Amino acid sequence: MNTIITRTRLVLISVLSILLSGCTEEKSIKAAVVSARKEASKIGVEIMKKGGSAFDAMIATDLALTVCYPNAGNISGGGFLIYRTADGKTGSLDYREKAPIAASRDMYLDKNGNIVPDKSTLGGLAIGVPGTVAGLEAIHKKFGTLPWKDLIQPAINLALNGYIVTEKQELSFAEKKQDFIKINGQNTFYAQNFRENDTVKNLALANTLKLIAKHGKAGFYEGTIANDLVERVQETGGIITHQDLLSYEPVWRDPINFQYKDLNIYSMAPPSSGGICLGQILKMIEPYNVGHYKHNSMEAIQIIVEAERRSYADRSLYLGDPDFVKIPQNELLQEKYLNDRMKSFTFERASKSTEILPGTISWEESEETTHYSIIDPMGNAIAVTTTLNGSYGSKVYVEKGGYFLNNEMDDFSSKPGFPNMFGLVGGKANAISPQKRMLSAMTPTIIEKNNKLYMIVGTPGGSTIITSVLQTILNVYEYDMDIQTAVAAPRFHHQWLPDIITFEPNKFKRNLFDSLQKKGYDIKEEYNRIIGRVDAIKVSDKGIISTGADPRGDDEALLLY
Repeated sequence: MNTIITRTRLVLISVLSILLSGCTEEKSIKAAVVSARKEASKIGVEIMKKGGSAFDAMIATDLALTVCYPNAGNISGGGFLIYRTADGKTGSLDYREKAPIAASRDMYLDKNGNIVPDKSTLGGLAIGVPGTVAGLEAIHKKFGTLPWKDLIQPAINLALNGYIVTEKQELSFAEKKQDFIKINGQNTFYAQNFRENDTVKNLALANTLKLIAKHGKAGFYEGTIANDLVERVQETGGIITHQDLLSYEPVWRDPINFQYKDLNIYSMAPPSSGGICLGQILKMIEPYNVGHYKHNSMEAIQIIVEAERRSYADRSLYLGDPDFVKIPQNELLQEKYLNDRMKSFTFERASKSTEILPGTISWEESEETTHYSIIDPMGNAIAVTTTLNGSYGSKVYVEKGGYFLNNEMDDFSSKPGFPNMFGLVGGKANAISPQKRMLSAMTPTIIEKNNKLYMIVGTPGGSTIITSVLQTILNVYEYDMDIQTAVAAPRFHHQWLPDIITFEPNKFKRNLFDSLQKKGYDIKEEYNRIIGRVDAIKVSDKGIISTGADPRGDDEALLLY
C-alpha cells in the first residue's frame, strides 16, 4: 500500500512540476511575432534577439512576407501601421497606395456608363501607386534602431535560399495559374507548378531587395527597379509613370481612439474604414451587454449583425480619403447618434438593408491581405495590415524584379452605388481622383486596459476584416477566452449589402440557422466560407504574453524567451 501511495505522490509531483514549468515558461516570454508564415515570424524574432525593436522586427517581417507569401506580402502594395510605444505613446502610419496622376473618375466605365468587368481588378490599369517601401523607410527613420541593411538582409537570404511551399500555398498557386499566364505569359515565374514541399528560390526578388537595402526608398522609386516597374505597368495597360513614383509619400495620422466599457481602443483612421466602423459597432452593441448572452447564440448574433449592418451603410456614404473629402468622424462615433441608429432594431425580426439605405446586391470576396502583430522586450507594440488587395493583386508580375503588383484601384468606387470585388458599395466620398488614396477595410488595432497594453489584433479578409477583429475582441473580453481560442472560434459576417449573413462552414448548428431565418435573416449554405485569418497577441494584467495564430492559414507565432 505504501508503495502505491509513494508512486501516486511521485506521479502527482511530476505532473505538478510540468504544469509549473509551463507557467514559468509562459511568464518568461519577452517578445512575440505572429504572422502568416513561420519563416517571417522567425525572422522578426531573430531581429529582436539582436537587440532590435518591434519596429525593426516589423520591417524584417514585412519583407520576409514579400518573399514567402507572395499573394499578399509585398513591396509593391501598401498598408497601415498602428503602434504603441513602451511609454504609452500611440500613433499610426498610412502608407496606402494612391491613384496615378492620370487616373480619372470614370476610367473603368464604358461609353454607356457601365462598369467594364475585370478592368479594375486584372492587369495594369488596376494598379495603384505602391506605398510599402516608402512606408517602411519612414518607420525606420522615426523608430529604427538597427541599420536598415541589416533588416533587409534576412529577406534577401530567404529569397536566395528559398522557402518551402505549404499545402495551402500549392492550392493557391494552382488556383491562380491561368491568371498568371493570361497576364504574364506561359513562362512566368509562378506558373511553374510549384508543389507542396518544393523550395522556391526567387533570385530576381533577392536582387531587388539588395538595391532597396543599398539605396532605401530611392532604390525602389528610382533607378532600375522603377524603370522595370513602370515599363511592366504600361505594357499591361496601366498608367503609372515615374512622376507617380517620385511623388509618393506616406502620412503619419492620429489613430481612431474610442472606449468600449473599460477598454481604450486605438485603430486605423481613414482612408481605412476599419477604426470608425469598429468603433461604431462596439458602441452600438455596448448597451445590450452582449456578453450576457451565450457565445454565438441567436441573440448575440442578432445584436452584432444589426450593428454591423448600420455601420457598413454609413461606411458607404461617408468614408474616403480625408485629404480629399471631409469626414464627419466625431459625429459618426457619437453615442447619441449610434443609439438612434439602433432604435429600429428588435429581436423579433431582421432589419432590412434596403430600408436602411438602398443599394445593389452583389457578392464576391478575397481573403488576400496579411496582418502581423509584434511585441518587443521593451514593451513596444505594433499592429500592421498590408496588402496587394486581391490574391496576387493585379496578377501583373515584374519578372525582372520578382514580385507581383497590386490591384488596389478596385477599392475605389468605380461607380458610386455599385459594389467592388468584395461586394462593398461605395459612394462619392470614395470616387476615383488623381493621387487620392482608396478606402480600405484594414483594421490593425491596439487595445489598452487599465492604462496597460491588453491586445494587438488584426486580420486579412477584405470586407470581413472589421467583423473578424470585432469578434476576436469580444471573444477575449466578453467571453473570457484565451487568445488562441478566441482567434480560432467560429465567425460570422454581415456588411449591409448584400443583405445576407455569412457563417463559417460546419461550425454552427442547423437549428440556429432555422431560428434566424424565421426572423427574416437571409442565410444559405452557399454563402458559407472561411472568414479572416486573425493574428493576435494578448498581455495579461500581470504582464504575461500569450499569442493567437489563426489555424485557417499557415499562420504561426514565434516567441522570444
